[in-house]
Amino acid sequence: MLDQPVKTPCIGVCSTGIGDAVCRGCKRFSHEVIDWNSYTLEQKRVIDARLSGFLSQCVSNKLQVTDGALLRWQLRVQQIRHTPQHDDYCLVHALIKAGANQIRNTRDYGFEVDLCYREMPLEALWEVIDREFYTLSEAHYERYIQMPDLFADNTT
Repeated sequence: MLDQPVKTPCIGVCSTGIGDAVCRGCKRFSHEVIDWNSYTLEQKRVIDARLSGFLSQCVSNKLQVTDGALLRWQLRVQQIRHTPQHDDYCLVHALIKAGANQIRNTRDYGFEVDLCYREMPLEALWEVIDREFYTLSEAHYERYIQMPDLFADNTT
């Protein structure tokens, strides 16, 4: 597993080409999108760990995985693209993204939506999670990566 390559997080919906510092599709920073193919395996792992950690945090705030083995089985049976080494919350995100409109009973898929989100359709919940994931990535970029404008007029 240590020598296993890290797949690109790209989902084919890149917004860095239109000027976004954080991609609205994969949530990588623009320089990470541009330089991905030149990164070492370790650099790619660091980016993957940041993204999967942020995603897991956003998903786990809205639902609970009740049966990880059932979740993984459903992903295999449904042939849903996912990253097996990611945690269960990233996996349930992949499941919801691929088939939210077909899931009637979440327990049949190994997860349960938290009470305050149960009335929300899964498609809408996925959108809420995706926006939160983007906001978290953007905040991280602004706090740790973005260079301050040293020539900005701060007198206003």
